[in-house]
Amino acid sequence: MFNVAMPFLCCVSSAVTIGTDMLELDCHITKDEQVVVSHDANLKRSTGINVNVSDLKYCELPPYLCKLDVPFQRACKCEGKDNRIPLLKEVFEAFPETPINIDIKVNNNVLIKKVSELVKQYKREHLTVWGNASSEIVEKCYKENSDIPILFSLQRVLLILGLFFTGLLPFVPIREQFFEIPMPSIILNLLMRKALFDHLTARGIQVYVWVLNEEHEYKRAFDLGATGVMTDYPTKLKDFLNNFSA
Repeated sequence: MFNVAMPFLCCVSSAVTIGTDMLELDCHITKDEQVVVSHDANLKRSTGINVNVSDLKYCELPPYLCKLDVPFQRACKCEGKDNRIPLLKEVFEAFPETPINIDIKVNNNVLIKKVSELVKQYKREHLTVWGNASSEIVEKCYKENSDIPILFSLQRVLLILGLFFTGLLPFVPIREQFFEIPMPSIILNLLMRKALFDHLTARGIQVYVWVLNEEHEYKRAFDLGATGVMTDYPTKLKDFLNNFSA
């Protein structure tokens, strides 16, 4: 899975070309109710302009800086000529067959409704998963469109862990289809178990670990039985997978 930290469609296209299985992106909504792909609600870090996405119409949004830090890996830069903040529909149009993981970044009913409408318009229910760490946002997503698979909220992740360690997990119904957790070693070393990952995948739930950018991190996640990982470096991950499966 490629973490779409950069807005440039050419960067995403390169990731898809080398074999990225899924894109992960974050969505916000503009003042004129356009759904845009942006990690930050405030654009100071990415554009140099201290303004919120929600305070401007889409045509008023400032362009991204020509060179940006890749999140989670400060030493790396990304450059590109297309520095517009893209619309979600542009991503759908550019990658019609690519699964996309959407993080609804703000608790906004209009944003949730608009994303749902776009997913339905482009007939992407089977290629999209959405949600947020907030259980309230995930619940709203499910109520808005139960045909789109949902992510586990942070609250539900913690509940799943508690159920697993008490032996009750096999008896509890689960409606989420994507279990995503961060990599911090303290969590993996103390809480993550291959048996947990195996149980979830046996129930049809995909398990992803994020954001991993080093080979030893990739190996740890796949040794645990993860379905996949999120990375800022799809080429490095592809090389690892080629060697891992050899």
